[in-house]
Amino acid sequence: MQKKVDFLVVGSGIAGLSYALKVASHGKVLLVTKDKADETATRYAQGGIAAVMYDPDTYEKHIRDTMSAGDDLNNPDIVRMTIQESTERVKELIQWGADFDQNKEGRFQLGREGGHSENRVLHHKDNTGEEIENKLLKQVKSHPNIEVLENHFTIDIITQHHLGMKVTRRTEGITCYGAYVLDRETKAVNTVLAKTTMLASGGAGHVYKTTTNPMISTGDGIAMVARAKGLIENMEFMQFHPTSLYNPAEHPSFLITEALRGYGGILKTNDRKEFMEKYDERASLAPRDIVARAIDNEMKMSGADHVCLDCTHLDKNELIKNFPTIYAKALSIGIDITKEMIPVVPAAHYLCGGIKVDEYGRSTIKHLYASGETASTGLHGANRLASNSLLESLVFSHRASIDAVNAVKDIAFKEGIPGWNAEGTTLPEEMILITQSHKELRSIMSDYVGIVRTDLRLNRALNRLKIIYEETEQLYERSVVSQEICELRNLINVAYLIIKMAMERKESRGLHYSLDYPPKKNNHHGTYKRSERNNT
Repeated sequence: MQKKVDFLVVGSGIAGLSYALKVASHGKVLLVTKDKADETATRYAQGGIAAVMYDPDTYEKHIRDTMSAGDDLNNPDIVRMTIQESTERVKELIQWGADFDQNKEGRFQLGREGGHSENRVLHHKDNTGEEIENKLLKQVKSHPNIEVLENHFTIDIITQHHLGMKVTRRTEGITCYGAYVLDRETKAVNTVLAKTTMLASGGAGHVYKTTTNPMISTGDGIAMVARAKGLIENMEFMQFHPTSLYNPAEHPSFLITEALRGYGGILKTNDRKEFMEKYDERASLAPRDIVARAIDNEMKMSGADHVCLDCTHLDKNELIKNFPTIYAKALSIGIDITKEMIPVVPAAHYLCGGIKVDEYGRSTIKHLYASGETASTGLHGANRLASNSLLESLVFSHRASIDAVNAVKDIAFKEGIPGWNAEGTTLPEEMILITQSHKELRSIMSDYVGIVRTDLRLNRALNRLKIIYEETEQLYERSVVSQEICELRNLINVAYLIIKMAMERKESRGLHYSLDYPPKKNNHHGTYKRSERNNT
């Protein structure tokens, strides 16, 4: 089957949904999502969305906090643009129906998280993402110009590669004409021709053993663009959230929001000793990379499987009122957070790198946009400031929509696009081949390319990965296409990019920490002095 649309959107989180709503009055929109439409990383975002709303907060303060957290590897122009547009984008989100907590005076009850100098995080209790997802999805499903295809997996974007043209990374003029999309129910591969395509397909947390990401986060968009010779950057910067619930039987890991530390929760060892003051004067509210490394170090020194987050000193009723999801989850495994410390451990959480885009969300491939976690906008630098991600999605989807609406008027559908070629393939081999390779991949990345790295570990990871890559490519070439083999292939592509970019960065910076390149410290939170940094 072949479809033709003006706007193809891959992904149904805040980035994809807000973009679809923006462009829908200007043409036909097809939104493709590989699971149910509400199964997104957005849905699981507990903490909130950062924006400047009231005095004494200012754009300048938010800009400084963002640059500081990103270790000044951020693009300062992009940071300023995003922060200055934050207030309007949040107001628009509220107009779409999003409900954020307010105090008795009717002002937003703003939270504070690690790295923020002011209270500026809007939230809906501890399930902000679910609130946003539900309200946006309601708007999308009621729009007559938007068709939503659930349980449809995007295999590849269509470019010159599929027309038999040889394209190298140095070749200019790569163009996206749409995508090949697998119907998970019928197993048919449909050809979607699109004048413009938006990739809002999320992150890649499942390249690691422990992650807070939903199962859908397999780096699909990034891998597709990499195969099409689009530019990918900053993949070495994988953010490990310091506090996921330690519950080895559960996968993915349940996130314990940073807002709980902002509310007054204190990180402690298992014998109730505070430890963060040893690592940073901001203690439990230091940026995530510092906190994650501190926890990792404490665990290695003590041999413990986890540390703890202590909330027992906080008002019981207010704690339950503000964090009902966390309270209920912990209680389900026998922990009363009002009386007992919460066992926590770092987990892969957010990828700061991805598909390189400009200020309008345009990738290096013509007619292809990217927004959300799958994109590298320049906002986060070497480490994401807490609650900046939902904001980034709104800003860049908005700006991409402006560009796409203008561009679509002059774009014609590409003729002669071939259908999906399954010639010579057979039914997949035993599923154990795929699941075992995925297990090996996660072990390689977690053991050698985790929170703390070395050149030796990275080289070992690359050598191990090459074997899995070759085996998987052979399996992919001879098997009937399936979501499972495609996801494994995408994760291998992503792992390769993380390893290679980590090997190329000969310094410790932000989320990339190497024992072979110890950071040069000053008296300001263990960051680099600007004059001593490499020009990167």
